[in-house]
Amino acid sequence: MNLHMVAPCLFGIEGLVSDELKNLGAENVAAENGRVFFEGDENILVRANINSRFSERVLIVLRRFRAETFTELFDAVKLINWSDFIGSQDAFPVKGHSLNSKLHSIPDCQKIIKKAVVESLKDDYNIGWFEETGAVHQIQFSIIKDEVTIMLDTSGAGLHKRGYRPVANDAPIRETLAAAMCSLSKLRHFHTMYDPFCGSGTLLIEGAMLANNIAPGLNRRFSADRWGLFPEEVWKRERLRCDDFVKKDTDFAAFGSDIDRHSLDLALANAKRAGVDKFLKLSTADIKDFRPTGEKGTLVTNPPYGERMLDVREAERLYHIMGDRFAAKHGWSYGIISPDENFEKCFGRKADKRRKLYNGMIKCQYYMYFK
Repeated sequence: MNLHMVAPCLFGIEGLVSDELKNLGAENVAAENGRVFFEGDENILVRANINSRFSERVLIVLRRFRAETFTELFDAVKLINWSDFIGSQDAFPVKGHSLNSKLHSIPDCQKIIKKAVVESLKDDYNIGWFEETGAVHQIQFSIIKDEVTIMLDTSGAGLHKRGYRPVANDAPIRETLAAAMCSLSKLRHFHTMYDPFCGSGTLLIEGAMLANNIAPGLNRRFSADRWGLFPEEVWKRERLRCDDFVKKDTDFAAFGSDIDRHSLDLALANAKRAGVDKFLKLSTADIKDFRPTGEKGTLVTNPPYGERMLDVREAERLYHIMGDRFAAKHGWSYGIISPDENFEKCFGRKADKRRKLYNGMIKCQYYMYFK
């Protein structure tokens, strides 16, 4: 079965998602703002869910069309062969968004789409009422400039929810963003990683998983594995495939520090759940005491800043200390995410490369120093 799919992602990392999907074997990969379309069979669908570090979820694209009226929306949705995916007992809630479109009322769009799906399923199953007590098939719609995309969510909980972080400290970074930062810093299995603001350990854990090629979704469930549409053997085979790609006996090590002992306890517990605790070395320390002694290091960090935890003046004081401690020297690279437009001035030198990223709804820059 050839499936048309889409992987929504954080703005700024569409290229990473595209490259990742191509490496997983997806075909006809095409990036748009905040999402990447691709094609593949059921193996690719399962593989993308288990392996994608940067995508927020994987959805099956059922139809794309233009609609400016509710009648057009209803008619186009009803034409979809919904019974190919949804059983007579299954649940099929509807949610979505609309932007710069004539059909701007989300509740009305939800009602119209739900009604169209019901009418389609009535015709196929010859029943007049759906109890919706079975597996959940979340229907999603996107309407952008009157262009409608109708999708089925195969992931369930977002792919950033790896399962290792049931509790986090204040203002945790999203796992998918952390993985993207590590990737942009070209973290490898022979590197030594540092995070002097490690908090509950997300960057260190994602770095360890990336460097050792450990699939992020290996230990979690997905909506589609409850549907019965894709053989259990496919899920088992794809999970076994992940084991073959894990790097064994690497030289990777990750040093994390933070001034909050409780955060470090969370980091260690999270790392154990992720199965990467053997790579982490944690200590209580203030940024002003950061003095790495190794000849080489890859530092990736998400320091506290004005809009999250500190006032702007305190954040800028931290940037000045960081600029002093993160000395430019051969063999070392530094990656720092911040929304502060004065970061480089406070840090004391221009970044060698910058990348616009979003931390939640906050527009940031990822400042990279490697020269």
